[in-house]
Amino acid sequence: MTGAVLWQPPADVRETSRIGHYLSWLERERGLAFADYAALWRWSADDLPAFWQSIADYFEVIWHDPPSGVLPDSAMPGAKWFPGATLNYAEHVLRMPGLAADDPVVLAYSQSREPIELTKSDLLEQVRIVRSGLKARGVARGDRVAAYAPNIPETYVLMLATASLGAIFSSCAPEFGVRSVIDRWQQIEPKVLVAVDGYRYGDKPIDRTDEVAAIRAALPSLEHVITIGYLDPARDTFGDLKGDDPMAYEKVAFDHPLYVLYSSGTTGLPKPIVHGHGGILLEHLKMLALHHDLGPGDRFFWFTTTGWMMWNFLVSGPAVGAAIVLFDGNPGFPDMSALWDLVDEAGITYFGTSAPFLMACRKAGITPRKERLRGIGSTGAPLPPEGFDWVYEAVGRDLQLQSLSGGTDVCTGFVGAVPLLPVVEGKIACRALGARVEAYDPEGRPVLDELGELVITAPMPSMPVGFWNDPDGKRYREAYFDYFPGVWRHGDWITIGADGSCVITGRSDATLNRGGVRLGTAEFYSVVESLPEVADSVVVHLEQEGNPNGELLLFVVLTEGLELDDTLRKRIAGELRAALSPRHVPDEIHAVRAVPRTLSAKKLEVPVKRILTGTPVESAAAKGALANPESLVAFEELAKRRGAG
Repeated sequence: MTGAVLWQPPADVRETSRIGHYLSWLERERGLAFADYAALWRWSADDLPAFWQSIADYFEVIWHDPPSGVLPDSAMPGAKWFPGATLNYAEHVLRMPGLAADDPVVLAYSQSREPIELTKSDLLEQVRIVRSGLKARGVARGDRVAAYAPNIPETYVLMLATASLGAIFSSCAPEFGVRSVIDRWQQIEPKVLVAVDGYRYGDKPIDRTDEVAAIRAALPSLEHVITIGYLDPARDTFGDLKGDDPMAYEKVAFDHPLYVLYSSGTTGLPKPIVHGHGGILLEHLKMLALHHDLGPGDRFFWFTTTGWMMWNFLVSGPAVGAAIVLFDGNPGFPDMSALWDLVDEAGITYFGTSAPFLMACRKAGITPRKERLRGIGSTGAPLPPEGFDWVYEAVGRDLQLQSLSGGTDVCTGFVGAVPLLPVVEGKIACRALGARVEAYDPEGRPVLDELGELVITAPMPSMPVGFWNDPDGKRYREAYFDYFPGVWRHGDWITIGADGSCVITGRSDATLNRGGVRLGTAEFYSVVESLPEVADSVVVHLEQEGNPNGELLLFVVLTEGLELDDTLRKRIAGELRAALSPRHVPDEIHAVRAVPRTLSAKKLEVPVKRILTGTPVESAAAKGALANPESLVAFEELAKRRGAG
């Protein structure tokens, strides 16, 4: 069924958009002409070397040493991009093309302090100073610098300074609990920790000095801990991180690690995903300029924390000449209009957020009406048709709503929108340039107009360099390439239309998606099962119509002789909130006699979810592969009771 067309590209889109300019350049410089986006996408996905070389040339990438080729071998995993090339990501961001020295490039708003504005020359000078300070503390190529800090200029400056040295950056948002942070950073052993003393969420001050002390104690690799006095300026030592060295950029290989992001798998610790300088640079240049149409004169905003890959995506904005708008605080304080008011205050032209935020605004009945906006981006969860309708009814009729989906694993969107295509209610407009996204049936055959596994059948430059401390690549292969050998399986359900449009209907694996933030089940278990009353547990997330947060259900096996009462329920909820985050607190906690497990002792989260959503037990799990098939009965009974309710 096709949805209503809510926006059409203007007649002169090829003359006025950056992708139109790129198409003219391809015709002039390469002799390539494309009638429409579908033809351009096909070329970009079929001739990867020609396409990605064109991106490097069109955006005038600065090679310190030129590459000997583009993609000598496209087999996955392990495809090597631009062998022999050296460059530096920070050098391209700080080029800030099209901006004058006194043009604003960072506009930061916060509930903890007054707004901050940095011009192009301010940002360059601050990065130079902090780079010099890091260097004086012994930070060099390959060292790790960790930030327990929010979406504020200091975090951004620190990331660029770290990258300019060839060191490796990693950030966690300060609302992350201690265990979540330690589970991430014990893996990468940072040399330097930069941390805020606390923050304000709405009108509530939240001190984090105890958490920082616990993190510091758990990381013996730390040689320096530097405090950003964000709640109390008197505590600040970040201002001491300075020196007088001239600005310089360490030349590093295309796949040299830039930063480590974390994706929570269903087993073990969060996966430490290593992203490289060159892959992130090329991918973000392509997406920000050609898909989001950003450039000089734009003010680009995405509501994100430093714990989500959209922060890493946002802060590449200056590489295409766009100024970026940072926000730290409660997006619903004092009410749901807070971020929309920022559009006028900061002059935002592109407003990025999550689908749950847009749905919450709709539910609150607000009508922000922002005529200055050219674009709205939505990600983090599928945006339902009524979310599309609300944007055009309540925000503006002339803007382009861009629903996109991607992942921490590639630090970008691989399906999204483009100025050349209309906005259709409930649909993601297209597959991104250079991203060969397909839907596979269970036999590994591509299908159109029917539900399949989202797979990527050719390499993308921003696929991970690998996982940290995974020398033989075993964890990396298992994460993406085991299911369909040689093909990246992402873990989403997707329907790709014959016209190239896409609809994503949620996760195909057991990772939980709560309010647009993906949560790993392993993080739950490490907290819940550390309680002496809990012997075992299993957690599932159920999508719910009309509720972007869905429903989070936790099942616990209690220690012999105990019963689940309200006191214990509150204790479990409190532990999850403190150690992980408020998003991890379940909607319901039930006691069960046993957690279903395979013969190799893996918890069966997906079959539990299927049973709870109405799949018969015999179809939900192969009982022969279970160590305890009788354990499924309790979930079947609960499904019947819930259905009856």
